Amino acid sequence: MSDANDDERFASPAPGTQEIRCSACRAALESPGRATVSFLLVDQLTIPVVGCADHKEQFSEVCGLTTEDTARVLDHRPAGGVQCPGCRHSTHRSQHPVVPVTDGAVAVLGCGAHVDDLVERFRTGLWTRHRLTTSLPSD
Repeated sequence: MSDANDDERFASPAPGTQEIRCSACRAALESPGRATVSFLLVDQLTIPVVGCADHKEQFSEVCGLTTEDTARVLDHRPAGGVQCPGCRHSTHRSQHPVVPVTDGAVAVLGCGAHVDDLVERFRTGLWTRHRLTTSLPSD
């Protein structure tokens, strides 16, 4: 598990400066297609995401710390589809926000409002994980 410095560094990278060391993430992000798009289900949101399986799962776990339900990644289109029209059509845009996750990254293919919500959940999840894993000072 990463320490607080890693969490903080990866939660707010400077645009374009985050090096993606995970070759599977790089490959998925460079040529996103049906095989690399998954769907993150968290609360009432269903948002397409792209990255390697491991980093999508890590992203989901951190986001899941901000909800009472379990956040899940589906490798297939959910039965109910993507309800938000902006998120449903976002895969047609040429640029998407990329969120660093340890040495990889996840692209969030949603509408602006849902992307902002998900990135904020991720940052809050990192903070929560840090708080849960920080040792209490002993007197």
